[in-house]
Amino acid sequence: MKKDNIVLIGMPGVGKSTVGVILAKVLGFQFVDADLVIQEKEGKLLREIIAEEGPDGFIAVENRINSEIEAHHSVIATGGSVVYGKEAMEHLRQIGTVIYLKLDYADIDRRLSDIKGRGVVLKDGQTLKDLYDERVVLYEKYADITIAEDGLNVEQTIEKIVAQIQKESL
Repeated sequence: MKKDNIVLIGMPGVGKSTVGVILAKVLGFQFVDADLVIQEKEGKLLREIIAEEGPDGFIAVENRINSEIEAHHSVIATGGSVVYGKEAMEHLRQIGTVIYLKLDYADIDRRLSDIKGRGVVLKDGQTLKDLYDERVVLYEKYADITIAEDGLNVEQTIEKIVAQIQKESL
């Protein structure tokens, strides 16, 4: 399988979907929003899946669907919890370059006002900070490239990604 995709990972609120759509246009790629793929295949909103299946059940659904994504010449924006699925991450690494959009906790906390409405997987009693600390380790583990977004707008983030991709392909 050819590795011709770009896979965006990172916390909710870092801009994976926003950056992904524009990056796809800049590169002449397709755009795949993995959360929308999950909703389409399951026939339910993410928050409904989480409510019905619980956090662990949702992660199992997410892992299964993401490990089956077939894309070529695409930017794939994943859900923030994709890194809990070993099979999904192995598959995504096989078909693409994994880019971690990294933002410090204070910025994420500011951006996420309605965390439940976004379909964010929080276990009972877990805070956003707990979630951040737990996931950062996984994002760093799976990332081929890390883009620090602190102080950058969307255009600057995209410029940084494009420059990094060009550097990697030399």
